[in-house]
Amino acid sequence: MKVVELLGGLEEPIADFLLVNLGEKDVTGITGDSRLVEKGFIFVGVPGSQVDGAQFVPKALEQGAILAIISDQSALPRDFDPSGKPIFRLQDPHLALANLAGSFYKVALEKVAAVTGTNGKTSIASFLRQIWAASGQCAANIGTIGIEGPSGSSYGGLTTPDPVGMMQSVSALVDEGVTHLALEASSHGLEQKRLDCLPVDIGAFTNLTRDHLDYHGTLENYRDAKSQLFSRLVKADGTAIINLDDASGAHFLAVAKKRGLTCLTVGHDSKADLVIQSIFVEGLDQIVTLSGLWGDVSCKVPLVGAFQVSNVLVAGLMAHASGVEAADILKAIPELKGACGRMELVAHAGEDTAIYVDYSHTPDSLEVALKALRPFVKGRLIVVFGAGGDRDTGKRPMMGQVANDFADYAIVTDDNPRSEDPAFIRAAVMEPVENGVEIGGRQDAISYGVDMMKPGDILLVAGKGHERGQTVLGETLPFSDHEAVAKALAESGKGEMV
Repeated sequence: MKVVELLGGLEEPIADFLLVNLGEKDVTGITGDSRLVEKGFIFVGVPGSQVDGAQFVPKALEQGAILAIISDQSALPRDFDPSGKPIFRLQDPHLALANLAGSFYKVALEKVAAVTGTNGKTSIASFLRQIWAASGQCAANIGTIGIEGPSGSSYGGLTTPDPVGMMQSVSALVDEGVTHLALEASSHGLEQKRLDCLPVDIGAFTNLTRDHLDYHGTLENYRDAKSQLFSRLVKADGTAIINLDDASGAHFLAVAKKRGLTCLTVGHDSKADLVIQSIFVEGLDQIVTLSGLWGDVSCKVPLVGAFQVSNVLVAGLMAHASGVEAADILKAIPELKGACGRMELVAHAGEDTAIYVDYSHTPDSLEVALKALRPFVKGRLIVVFGAGGDRDTGKRPMMGQVANDFADYAIVTDDNPRSEDPAFIRAAVMEPVENGVEIGGRQDAISYGVDMMKPGDILLVAGKGHERGQTVLGETLPFSDHEAVAKALAESGKGEMV
C-alpha cells in the first residue's frame, strides 16, 4: 500500500510536501512501538502518561521508518536535528494511529459490537459471541481475557489492545471466517482511541463504579471517557444498549439519544424495552421472567448472581440489534458458559461446597460478587482477596470493609503488589476486617481457604480471575488462581476441579 493511500484516510490535512516526497513509497507496516519498526514502516509516536513516543523518532528513522508522525505539542530529543527528516506533526496521534491501522489492515466484518462499563464487559462480550455462534454466525470476542474465537481461546492481553495489535488480531480472525466481532471498550481504550480502527455498529453500557481514578482523576472524567462509545464511536446509524438498573444508565442513555442512536434498554424499570419481572434461584441456576420486547417469557440463566442476569440480557439485546431473532436468543441463553475467571465455578471441596474464581478487584465488584453468592450458601461464605499496588489507594480499606460486611470470613492476601511493599497494601486492606486473617503468599492463602471449608461452604477467590501471572517488584511471576485451587485441593484431598 502506498503512503498517499494511507495518509488519505487521516482526519487531519496532510502537508503537500509529504505527499510529493513520500506519496508513492510502499508502506510495509504501521506501529506505535519503535522497537518493532522495520524498513518501510510508518511510526506513530503517541504521547503516553509517562513517556512521549516522540522521543523514539530518531531510533525509528534509523531502523528504516519512512515517516514518523508525532503530536504538534511533542518535543523531539534535544540532540536530534529534524531538518529534512520525514516527520509530520498533527493534533491527535492516537487517532492517526487508529486510522492508519484500520486502513492498512483492511477487513470485512458484518457486525462489530463493543461494550463499556466498569464490570461485566468480558462476560457480555463472551455471551454475545456464544449467542451469535448458536444462531449460526462465525463469531469472536476480544478483550481482557484475550481472544475467544472459532478455533479456541488465547488468553492474556489488554482490555482494549492498541489499534495495530487489534487489527492484526482481527485480520487473523477474518482469515478464519469470522464475520461477527464483540469487543470490550475500556475507558483507557476509548480515550486513547484504540477502537477507532474499526466501525462499531452496536455499543452497550453495563454499569459504572469507582475504578481507574489513578488515571482519570475523578469519577466524572472516568464516566465521560466511557461515554465516548456513544458520543462519537458507534456509527451514526448504530444502536445503543443501556442497562437502566445502574444509576448511571440514564446518563449514558441521554448521551446516546443526543447522538441520535437507536436505543434499547433493559432493567427492572417498567419503562425498559426488556423488563426483568422476577429472578428465582434454582440450584446453581436462575429462572428469569421477562416482558416487553421479547414478549412475556421465562428462561433459565445457568449462572449465579443477579448481575449475570443483567450481563446475559445486555448481550441478548446486542444480538437482537444485530438481527438475531428473539426465539434464537432465548434458546441460546440456557446453554451459556461463564467467561474465564468471571464468577467461574472451578471446583468443589466436598459435599455442598463450591469454589469460584472471579476477577472482582474493586469494592463495588467485590460486593456484587459476594452478594451474588450469598443465596447459594448453606454454610459460610469465605473470600480470598487483596488489592493491587501502584493503583488507587483509596479503594484498599473499602475492599476490606466490603469483605467484612458481606463475607463470613476474609483471607487478605497479595494481588499484584507491583512496585509497592505487599505488607503495606495488606495492612490497608486488613484494617476494617474483624473476622479474618492476613496471609501474604497467595497460594498459601488459597490453600488456607480450601482447608477450612466445611460442607455447605462457598469459597470465592477474587481479584485476578483469568490472569496467569503475579507482578511483584516489576517482574511478572507465573501464577494462576485456577492452578492454585487445583494444588490446594490435591494437597488437602478434599475435592476436585469442575
